[in-house]
Amino acid sequence: MNQNIQQTMLTAIEDELKRQVSRLDQPRTRPFYEMLSYHMGWVGEGAGPKATGKRIRPLLTLLTTSSCLNGVDLREESLEKVNWLHAVCAAASIELIHNFSLVHDDIQDNSDLRRGRKTVWVHWGSPMAINVGDALFVIANQSMLDLVRHYPADIAVRATNILNENCLRLTEGQYLDMSYEERNDLVMNDYWPMVGGKTSSLLSACTQIGAILGYAKEERVEAFRLFGYHLGLAFQVQDDILGIWGNAEVTGKSSASDLVEGKNSLPVLFGLEKNERFAQRWRQGPITEDEVAFVSALLEEEGGKSYAEALSKLETDKALRYLAQANPQGEAGAIILELTNQLLKRKQ
Repeated sequence: MNQNIQQTMLTAIEDELKRQVSRLDQPRTRPFYEMLSYHMGWVGEGAGPKATGKRIRPLLTLLTTSSCLNGVDLREESLEKVNWLHAVCAAASIELIHNFSLVHDDIQDNSDLRRGRKTVWVHWGSPMAINVGDALFVIANQSMLDLVRHYPADIAVRATNILNENCLRLTEGQYLDMSYEERNDLVMNDYWPMVGGKTSSLLSACTQIGAILGYAKEERVEAFRLFGYHLGLAFQVQDDILGIWGNAEVTGKSSASDLVEGKNSLPVLFGLEKNERFAQRWRQGPITEDEVAFVSALLEEEGGKSYAEALSKLETDKALRYLAQANPQGEAGAIILELTNQLLKRKQ
């Protein structure tokens, strides 16, 4: 992987994120600005790369734009002075949307920690944290509209519409996830709309918007969209597998957490639909920490792990097939493929 172009993009993303959030860096709202800056990982105890996260979504957006600009299907008006930097405000917007959802998720899930640090609601209370999330959402939309500085209005409006459509899908997925928590009648077909909203919607927005801002033709835009969508599904299924059978030292979270928390992940729904010993135990009530080894072994024995692994491979193959159709070009295209392989071949 060419670290230079990747690091250049990551630096540009971070600079743009800071520029956008600085809208609140005013005398009366400076403490509020610092709350957003804390969540973004820039200030406070533990600030730094671990706290900011990997910025996968904005990076994928810019890589897609760059890989399309290296192609041969550019529109006439885009042939001069086109640069992936022109899309950085859109990339920042997508990352701000992601972080808005994280702030609200932490409140809804009652999560004390995010990336090893106290969550915003723990620091400042839920009412203030809701406001932090709201501010990130509004700034994200302001950031997206900055596209008019370099793009025709019709393209800026289209990109903004796509982002908002996927934000709605994101909230739909979160609704389904929360509404599923107290239910024991779920089947595997209930899983895909949830993760399609929670995980895949924003990733598909990254690649679709990135291709549009790279002036790609419609069939290529659609191939990139489907690549992002199935990348999200494959990633989520892998995450579900790791959430039960993963190595905690590699994944960074306890492999016991998904079973103890009663998460309706794909392997669990498989076990419930099979309706054998795992399902009987699951329906009796919460799994305790000391039961995790036995229950996870029971689910694996009944085929939950192998079923999820097969579906992960199926979605991975779909993502790679659509990526091949999208035919990303140049250095950025090579990085997209390498990044995809890194995301979909995580060690357990």
